[in-house]
Amino acid sequence: MTIAAIIPAYNEELTLGDVVRVVKESGLVDRILVISDGSTDRTAERAREAGAECIELEQNVGKGGALKMGIDQADADIFLFLDADLIGLRVDHVRALLMPVIEGRAEMTLGVLRHGRPATDLAHVVAPYLSGQRAVRRRVLQDVSGLEMARFGVEVALTRHLKEHRIPVLEVPLDHVTHRMKEEKYGLLRGFLARMKMYWEIVKYTSHVKS
Repeated sequence: MTIAAIIPAYNEELTLGDVVRVVKESGLVDRILVISDGSTDRTAERAREAGAECIELEQNVGKGGALKMGIDQADADIFLFLDADLIGLRVDHVRALLMPVIEGRAEMTLGVLRHGRPATDLAHVVAPYLSGQRAVRRRVLQDVSGLEMARFGVEVALTRHLKEHRIPVLEVPLDHVTHRMKEEKYGLLRGFLARMKMYWEIVKYTSHVKS
């Protein structure tokens, strides 16, 4: 059984290295693949310094496209998906996500942020299915169509597929984990606009699937 971690990243030089190092220290992952999604900072350099492989995309294709690229490149039985902007990720979190899938207790796990900070905690209470922290068997992903088109709606696509096919998902609390907010990355105005764009892409994808 082989396990690959796929980490899509767009200008995440500040946090990516720590995420990669934690995954490596878990000892459970055979391959760590960072997809630098049109990054213009030192994301790719940080990925390689921390011990990951890195595919550099010249243009930003969105989270769905980056994940699809990673899935296509990694011949693995189980995938671990992690966001590159996580803060506070620990080895026990990685193990908690992976072990239920490795042991056959779940086809997918869903990491839910808890006790990090109010903004990120609240988002996961209201909509835990939007979490980007997951472990999943390859056979589940093979039947998800249009993943590369989902952009930020990729979590919605996965959740909808699992619900339609009654595939069990196990929620895993990730205590004291948070992530950098878009407003922190880009400033208040630009960050707010980026957040609205993300929500729009999620809504657009959801509407497309329903139609």
